Amino acid sequence: MHQFLRHHGIGGIGIIRMSGKDCFSILEKIFEPKKKQKIEDIKGYTIKYGNIIEKGEKVDEVLVSYFKAPKSYTTENMCEINSHGGNVMVKRILEICLKNGAELAEPGEFTKRAFLNGRIDLLQAESVIDLIHAKSEREAKTGMKQLEGILSKKIGEIKQDILDVMVDIEVAIDYPEYDVDDVTNQQIVDMLAKAEEKLLKLEKSFDNGKIIKEGIKTAIIGKPNAGKSSLLNAILKEDRAIVTEYEGTTRDTIEEFVTIHGIPIKLIDTAGIRQAKDEVEKIGITKSREIAKEADLIIAIFDSTKPLSDEDVEILDLIRNKKSIIILNKIDLKSILTEKDRGLKEASNHIIKMSALNHIGLENLYQQIIELFQLNEINLDNEIVITNIRHKNLITKAIENVKKTKETVATKMPLDIVAISIKDILEDLANITGEVVSEDIINEIFAKFCLGK
Repeated sequence: MHQFLRHHGIGGIGIIRMSGKDCFSILEKIFEPKKKQKIEDIKGYTIKYGNIIEKGEKVDEVLVSYFKAPKSYTTENMCEINSHGGNVMVKRILEICLKNGAELAEPGEFTKRAFLNGRIDLLQAESVIDLIHAKSEREAKTGMKQLEGILSKKIGEIKQDILDVMVDIEVAIDYPEYDVDDVTNQQIVDMLAKAEEKLLKLEKSFDNGKIIKEGIKTAIIGKPNAGKSSLLNAILKEDRAIVTEYEGTTRDTIEEFVTIHGIPIKLIDTAGIRQAKDEVEKIGITKSREIAKEADLIIAIFDSTKPLSDEDVEILDLIRNKKSIIILNKIDLKSILTEKDRGLKEASNHIIKMSALNHIGLENLYQQIIELFQLNEINLDNEIVITNIRHKNLITKAIENVKKTKETVATKMPLDIVAISIKDILEDLANITGEVVSEDIINEIFAKFCLGK
């Protein structure tokens, strides 16, 4: 089978990738290099210059990269045609390839082939998606480490610890005349404790992994004209939101991603909370309340030149028992409301002064976010971080099976029953790396890929 990629969009260079045992024979039909060589004489990891030809006509001047099995992304024979990047040109070359026996690739098919051919495991394949969709340097770094196999190696270590003990268990089951039960039971207890400790550490890392991958969903709430849009603009350093002297300007949410300390922050500027003047504004205010309830962090902004109103009190009620930061805005003007206010102190332990319009106090806000989510403690150089919910769920399942196995051992069940329970743990771990994963799960994972990867 011969697989192709076509990138939509205009660029200086367009790349058409082909993989499969017959890709070079198809290439020979359509590519005329300036210096002709037999395919067996062309080394892998080389580039040849020439023209794409159709019916004797030169279609485009191209560079072709050669990758010979097994030293390619898919481990198959593979080539990449680097053409001029206009849509018309790329489309025409693609059609020429198809006419000569190629087939269009499915989303993620190249990485899927790399997985099925054993070049990478499923963990590494999924990390390719993470790298493509990374919203921050930390997320990209996590994806790169997993692509290098650091998590696969850790899972492999846990599996090996278990397998080392399984050898003795199998001996005890197959040769009951040897009295090794006592030794084996102690080995099982020690092994389960060691495996549980490592798995719990991986499971706990998902808290940080979720932040790295999904970011911190942050709702900016406040009364109209308290300075929400000015704060968003100050953080973004651009006029993304409307700033006006009139109240009730923002009637829907505005969402933007920024990175703070390498972590993506999803900022949501909401409609000002007050008694709505019309039905449209009422819908926006209702949505603001819902977003505040679902947010990981609430930034509640108050106009420090005015005393607390009934709407302000409602906002304080929204942030109780939530991770929140109170901003006393407009400190460049005469302040009436201060951090000593009892209502503010009861609602949040994090109160800062700012002038959003003049970009005063932004660093203090960033520091508060870093402290609230302990971002300084996320050290990707020294730890493995789980970012994928599929991996996390399977690790949690493996921990549950470890606990069940510990109970089985504690109740002095026969070794063959213990062995079955231990094999359940091994199956959970094998599902993570893709050794025993079902075809449906494989298809579901690779369907998330873009064309060409």
